This record gives sequence, structure tokens and C-alpha cells, in this order.
Amino acid sequence: MIDLLRADVSGTRMGSGAALPALLDLVLVHALRQWHEAAGLPETDDPAIATVLREIHRYPQEQWTVGRLSEIAGMPRAVFTRRFTRAVGRPPMSYLLSSRLQRGAELLRQTDAPLATIARRVGYSTEFAFSSAFRREYGVPPSRFRRLPASAGLPDGESG
Repeated sequence: MIDLLRADVSGTRMGSGAALPALLDLVLVHALRQWHEAAGLPETDDPAIATVLREIHRYPQEQWTVGRLSEIAGMPRAVFTRRFTRAVGRPPMSYLLSSRLQRGAELLRQTDAPLATIARRVGYSTEFAFSSAFRREYGVPPSRFRRLPASAGLPDGESG
């Protein structure tokens, strides 16, 4: 794409007036896709659901409820739940749980933070609650997961 842009920037080639804006749009879409994928957000064309997903990922420690999330989306709870499930492939609270545990797994791998600190950062009130949910999702307790080599990846329970 960059080579095509470079060739059309001069504006002297036939069709450059039409090609340049289209190429710039394509570069922008590609950049936004990469940013979106790096943020770990599912793809959706629904702007209200995209806003909710950004909030969930930006503030995993918040005590989210379907009611609060539907307010952010600007729609009634039942409508929000249907649209979220259709856009993301799972209900809002199921997605939230999985997202929090995935972030917890990342923090276990990337930091030496105590388990209680990680639990709070991803929205669990206690280390025990986080550990129980983590074990259900990934099949191993967080302390063992932290000791596994990173090359081992996530255990079979990976859902992120």
C-alpha cells in the first residue's frame, strides 16, 4: 500500500485524483484494524457495542452490570443484551468474565504483582474469588499458571 501511495502522491499519474483518497482510506482502515486487534477488542460494526467494549477493556476493575453497560450503549437492557450477544458472540457478562480473566492471565505473565493486586485490577473483590474463577476458566490456579513457561501458552480453558 505504501508503494502505491508513494506512486500516487505526486498526482501526475492518470487517475491519481481518485486513487489517492481511496488509498488513504484503505491505509486508515488497516491502521484502525491493527489498533483494534492490538487492544484485544472483538470486531463489530455496531458503534454502541464498540463503545461498551472499549469501556470494559479500559476499566476492567469497574463493577459492571448489564444495566450500566446498557446505559453506556444508550439502549434498554434487553435490546442491549441481544445486540451485544449478536455482535460479540456471547452475552455481556460472559464476555466480561472472560475478558477479566484474560487480562488477569496477562498480568500474571507480565508482572510480579501480588495476586490480590491483580484480582482488584481486573474487577474481583478478593484474591479467592479471582483464583476460583481463574481455575474454572483455565484449569489451573493462578500461582501455577504464573510459573508455567510463557511458551506453554494458555491451558485448554483459554477463551480469549
